[in-house]
Amino acid sequence: MSTDAEFADARHIPPIPPQPPRRPTAAAAPEPAEDPQTAVLRRVPPEPSVPPSAPAAPSGSGAHTVPPRPTVPPRVRPPAAGAPLPPRQDRAPGPSAPTGPAGPGRSQPAAFRDTAAFHLANSQELWSGAGERGAGAGPGTPPRTRRSASATPPGSMPPRPAAEGPSAVPWPRTPLPPQGVVPAPGAPPASSRRPGRQVPAAAVCLVLGIGLIGGAVAGSRLTDDASGAPPTAEAVFAKGRDVWHDTPVDTLFPRTVNGLGVGPGGADRTWTRIAVAPDGGCTGAYDPKLATALAPAGCVRLLRATYADATRSAVITVGAQITKADQAGMMALNTRFSTKNLGIRTDLMPLPYAAKDTPAADFGRAQRASWTVRVLTDIPAVVYAVSGFADGRTFSEPQPAEAAIRPGTTTAPAEAGLGHDAKDLADRIEADFRKAAGSPTQKRDASS
Repeated sequence: MSTDAEFADARHIPPIPPQPPRRPTAAAAPEPAEDPQTAVLRRVPPEPSVPPSAPAAPSGSGAHTVPPRPTVPPRVRPPAAGAPLPPRQDRAPGPSAPTGPAGPGRSQPAAFRDTAAFHLANSQELWSGAGERGAGAGPGTPPRTRRSASATPPGSMPPRPAAEGPSAVPWPRTPLPPQGVVPAPGAPPASSRRPGRQVPAAAVCLVLGIGLIGGAVAGSRLTDDASGAPPTAEAVFAKGRDVWHDTPVDTLFPRTVNGLGVGPGGADRTWTRIAVAPDGGCTGAYDPKLATALAPAGCVRLLRATYADATRSAVITVGAQITKADQAGMMALNTRFSTKNLGIRTDLMPLPYAAKDTPAADFGRAQRASWTVRVLTDIPAVVYAVSGFADGRTFSEPQPAEAAIRPGTTTAPAEAGLGHDAKDLADRIEADFRKAAGSPTQKRDASS
């Protein structure tokens, strides 16, 4: 019945028609014995009603009593016209409905308030976890604890158990800077600084970098000391005695020698090797007077080779005698050749190497036109060169190379360039022997 009907005039309420008489119940049909296609529903016995006068459980006991099930009031017939309305049972004076929390097995309280204000009041506990802090909580503020069930005010919803919903995952919080400290402009945020990891890594990189730089510097110094330092004069002199068997012949006597601007008038010269004599002793390699002059130095080996110029008209023999003398002996021999002019005497000319079946086959004593003899002091060697014509012509007045290369000289050796051939090839072979011995200087000791 609606609220408007409760306060309306009973005279305007239409009478309820009487119920029709009950029909006699027909005889129940016999139930089938077994019907596999039909499910038989059995009657459920009614629950026993609890008398309303049951005593309530004391408030201090832990047992929870089950409230009585509400009974359905009997159908009330409308009062007659002019009779007062009977009072409603839900508005009759009596004990109020319980407003405490509904425990297990108990029905929902009648005073439950399903309103927006109730949800707003309890939404903080639903959204915030046990470890979350409220707004404005500082580092020293203790975390808020949940209220117990006993502190729940009447009429409010108790907190949900942890098993009923997902656990709240706390969000990571950025630590706040200390009060009174203002970060410098451009400085990275405090959360991105990790000195515990960056400082050891930076220290390791610094140590490794210093070690690598120090090792490179030390290695370069050791390399400079090992390879860049000039060898001593004793080491060069000792090595020069062994260059004849430690150095290839093509290094000491190249197959082709190019002289740029070394010919008469600055002309270019090219010489090609046409023969190499087997290495051997000095017996029979010199005229008797030259052999006597070189005898104080001794002879270990004599190396010789013959070259021809580009026109095949001039032939030149170059040689190197490896001596047995020490540095003092070579210095004394050089001084003797220089002071007594032994290098320009025609009776002390070296002999040519006339290889058969070559342009120098006719190159003998009478064909010698120009020559040079050099006693070296930094290595134990005597270098010489002698030149002549390939056609076998003879010279009655041969001329030393140092004299034939002077400007304005009109002799046959000078005009033919034989003096330039002897001097320039001797310079080249002398430089090759010094280089093979490791001599730092390319000095020329000429005997004239």
